[in-house]
Amino acid sequence: MSLFYAAAAWSASPARLCAQTPAPPTKDVLRDLNSAIEQLTRKVAPSVVQVLVTGYRSVDDANRGESDLVIGRQRSVGSGVVIDPSGYIVTNAHVVAGAQTVSILLHSVVADGGPRPALTFDSGKTYPARIVGAAPDIDLALLKIDATDLRALDFADYDQVQQGELVFAFGSPGGLPNSVTMGVVSAVARQFDPDSPSVYVQTDAPINPGNSGGPLVNVDGQIVGLNTFIFSQSGGSQGLGFAIPGQVVKAAYPQLRTYGHLHRSVIGISVQAITPALAAGLRLPRTSGVMVADVIPDGPADVAGVQIKDVIAAVNGKPIDSVPVLTLSLSTRKAGDIVALTLVRDAQTVSVSVPAIESPHEVAGFGDLGDTDAHSIPKLGIVGVDISDETMALLPDLRIASGVLVTARRLESDAEVPLIAGDVIHAVNALAVRSMDALRVLIDGIKSGSDIVLQVERAHRLMFVVMTIN
Repeated sequence: MSLFYAAAAWSASPARLCAQTPAPPTKDVLRDLNSAIEQLTRKVAPSVVQVLVTGYRSVDDANRGESDLVIGRQRSVGSGVVIDPSGYIVTNAHVVAGAQTVSILLHSVVADGGPRPALTFDSGKTYPARIVGAAPDIDLALLKIDATDLRALDFADYDQVQQGELVFAFGSPGGLPNSVTMGVVSAVARQFDPDSPSVYVQTDAPINPGNSGGPLVNVDGQIVGLNTFIFSQSGGSQGLGFAIPGQVVKAAYPQLRTYGHLHRSVIGISVQAITPALAAGLRLPRTSGVMVADVIPDGPADVAGVQIKDVIAAVNGKPIDSVPVLTLSLSTRKAGDIVALTLVRDAQTVSVSVPAIESPHEVAGFGDLGDTDAHSIPKLGIVGVDISDETMALLPDLRIASGVLVTARRLESDAEVPLIAGDVIHAVNALAVRSMDALRVLIDGIKSGSDIVLQVERAHRLMFVVMTIN
């Protein structure tokens, strides 16, 4: 009976139903959209350049032996975008890697200020370029050409970028200059490793080889990101494109221009993402977010009172929920700036002010020392040795002068091993480890399939590693 009444009520009000159905868009609306996209393209395209690179790189050769390496002269094409009218252009570091010569093709502009029509041959004008600076770890490079009064693009406010927002990818896919595709922001902050500071804007706007280094812009023609890579099984676009956030590019530009590399400001801590297993093993007050894994002795954070296992709740009043968000928040700080941290420590809220300092040079990692059956721990999937006077000579500035040095990983192990050669294991589930024998006793007392938390020193930094016992 209830179904009948519902059907009767539905069929009895066709006029009301029609009134609630939105009217299809009129031709005027579609023409307005079309006109807006055309105007956007005319505004942005003159700032997008083609990057022509010549250099020596490895060449695939089916006839060569497995141990041979064939090097040949190659030419490649990428994209870039003008960010300063005096001739400064940003692109990806991988676009110019190994380059002997770099040239920039500026597209021709017609009388009304827009780019040349797509069917018109675009000879443009080519300039020799020099690489002013590069930051391979974030895949950015800054180029300079001897030209002035170029049309530069502004950067979008990253905090205002929204999922679903319309975006447009410009560049030279497949070497075809002056191309544009349209899509949306699929994810504002995509990260592939929860402990990595790298974060990307994901988009479904078609991006293909050759688009690298070109801008991803919003409807105002502002740079949302720099197109960097795609996920693809075919080599072409499958709607999974990723761009370096414009905020990262904007912060890196003045340093690349001044120094040729990045002078990162740091506060003397290492951080990592909180997982449920990490929270349970360390009894943290939260099961997600960012925790302090290491505090550099006598560094700014140490002096300010920051402690290992502190949970970072906010930076300068802005909530922090992931490592990339924290990295982005700190990326614009200069040496001498004061960073206000809100920390959660044993369910108590602690506020500290930490001055940023310039990052010291990175220390090289530790190499593989060897592999012997006598020093293996199968449950961890590693080979190790005690920290002794002999090994201490190979480990300058070791933070804690005891523990087990990982010399190799057992390839035949079934365990997923998050450790690398050169790591020093200092503790298991907060219990100190001072020798291989002590480590074996602790590990043998833990059931297979259980999660453990290791305190590890890697390249002079302390961190916590979660792994499952084999």
